[in-house]
Amino acid sequence: MTEIISVRFRPGGKQYYFDPMGLTVAEDQGVIVETGKGLEYGTCVRRNAMVEDESVVQPLRPVVRLATEKDEKQVRDNRSREKEALRVCQQLVERHGLDMKLVQVEYSFDGGKIIFFFTSDGRVDFRALVKDLAGIFRARIELRQIGVRDEARMLGGFGICGKPFCCSQFLNEFQPVSIKMAKTQNLSLNPTKISGTCGRLMCCLKYEQGAYEDAVKRCPKQESFVECPDGAGTVSAVNVLKEQVKVRLEDATDQPPKPYLTSEIRVVRSGKGKRPEGYTAPPKAELEQLRTEEGERIRSGRKAGEAPADLGEVLDRYLGDGSQRQSGGQRPGGRRNRSGGQGQPQPKAQQPKQAQPHQKPSPKKEAQPAGAQPGEAKGGQAQGQNHKRRYRPHHRRRSGGGQGAQQ
Repeated sequence: MTEIISVRFRPGGKQYYFDPMGLTVAEDQGVIVETGKGLEYGTCVRRNAMVEDESVVQPLRPVVRLATEKDEKQVRDNRSREKEALRVCQQLVERHGLDMKLVQVEYSFDGGKIIFFFTSDGRVDFRALVKDLAGIFRARIELRQIGVRDEARMLGGFGICGKPFCCSQFLNEFQPVSIKMAKTQNLSLNPTKISGTCGRLMCCLKYEQGAYEDAVKRCPKQESFVECPDGAGTVSAVNVLKEQVKVRLEDATDQPPKPYLTSEIRVVRSGKGKRPEGYTAPPKAELEQLRTEEGERIRSGRKAGEAPADLGEVLDRYLGDGSQRQSGGQRPGGRRNRSGGQGQPQPKAQQPKQAQPHQKPSPKKEAQPAGAQPGEAKGGQAQGQNHKRRYRPHHRRRSGGGQGAQQ
């Protein structure tokens, strides 16, 4: 076992192992380490740890010391000098008419070396530019051509997912990405949808490629001839993530394709081709054994754990609720029954417009005093006696009540 610390020299850059030389280094702490280019300032991203000897390339470079306040100030000064160097170099590039795009400038820790990173479509003769830069900055000058992916890592930004670039956040190395990955994942081959800001295929296509390759092994190919619980047919669509297929049945060509799980089908012919000669579909009972409860739930549109609904029970419940609402104290016309919901009153068209002289009023419609005759009670009211008449709704009053009392 070997004790190491992991150091990164710039954000999003690669991590390197160094020998702590007995020092205890905390995460995010600055250190001065010895490299092949001399002393460099880096940030610890992994504190003291023990790793296998096979994972370390010997000999390890040592950690010289922990960064001091003076070292931190020198690093800040180098960052400000980098901006000025980038501006000067840009002016010289325009003066020499070179076809190159400056991306970033990097100063060494002691300031004795300056590296200019640029991108270009082809080779650039920058010998005259190097002489001018060396005469201005009095330091070793290095111009390094990088690719568009490295440019995106250095500049940073946000992808179409709304998050920072993976290359500038955690990717230490670029993985090869091919258009075959997009085809395997059933993505649109439109370059604007599967390309990143750098113009290359998105690095995230590599993340799920292993899961898609494993799922593709369990799914049939498009236009395969298969057997399913409802008969034989041809696969018209494949959903790799859900491991479902849609089958166009031979016996139901006028109906839309039905969805089935990959576990519910048996492949007779893989991919496009002719129907197998002499093929005879198995008996219906044998095909029914392929049916599963999960597949039936998907075809019926039910949720997981939900019992199948009985159509007759649903209709009875709906009709029962409708009959209860019909008898819940409302008139057919939609007006509320003012008699407390006890029975249905007569419609207005059937009520008499004039009361009969010898017809006795209903006890429920008008209260009579003890020992009084019906005609006397109405006559007293017509003559203005101090007797309160019971309130009646206007649509139930009899217009001929006063005339009947006078007769």
